[in-house]
Formats: sequence, C-alpha cells, structure tokens
Amino acid sequence: QVQLVESGGGLVQLGGSLRLSCVASGSGFSISSMGWYRQPPGKKREFVAVIISGETTNYDDSVKGRFTISRDNAKNTVYLQMNSLKPEDTAVYYCYGIVSSDGSSWEQFWGQGTQVTVSS
Repeated sequence: QVQLVESGGGLVQLGGSLRLSCVASGSGFSISSMGWYRQPPGKKREFVAVIISGETTNYDDSVKGRFTISRDNAKNTVYLQMNSLKPEDTAVYYCYGIVSSDGSSWEQFWGQGTQVTVSS
C-alpha cells in the first residue's frame, strides 16, 4: 500500500508564497505522474498541476505563471511552489500519484489534503 502525505499549507496574505510538499511512502512501487488538485470551499475538486515522470508539466490556466510543480524522484516527492497567491487560491490542496507495484497495472492514490488560506 502506498501513502501520500502533504505538508506546507497554512495562512498567507494576498501576494504571498507557500511551498507544498507531498511524499509517497511504501515499498515496491513505481510512480509515473504526480500532481495536485484543490477543492475550494463549497466547490468541486479541480485540477491544479501535474508532472509526468521526467520534466513534462501541465497547469490549469488559473495558476500558470504563478505556480510551479517539481519533483524529486529519488525522494518520491512532489512540490508545488505557489507565488502571488490570491484569495481565490484558498482551498484544500490534495496531491496524487499514479502508482504501480508491477509495472503494468496503475492506480491513483491520494493524500489527505492540506489547507491553504489566502487572506486579503
């Protein structure tokens, strides 16, 4: 079983920055892509960013130019650097990983979420 644990959330002022981290732990697994979703208050979970094994990245238009996703494969960790934060970035942020134990079947695992609150 794989577990993903996020950290780095908190309260920040308008225009501030936060860096989220997500570590995948377990044994005998490999990860293809890792990424982030968020769920604003009263809304559905929405895509934020993804990084494929290697350096290929994709972002939602709402965060392009402000957020940067990166990955440390040796540590099974994905990061989300968030700059120029806005109140509309307030949400619970969830990381995910596409994981396989045998290289042929893949499953999506989710973290428990970390709260990000941007005050104006």
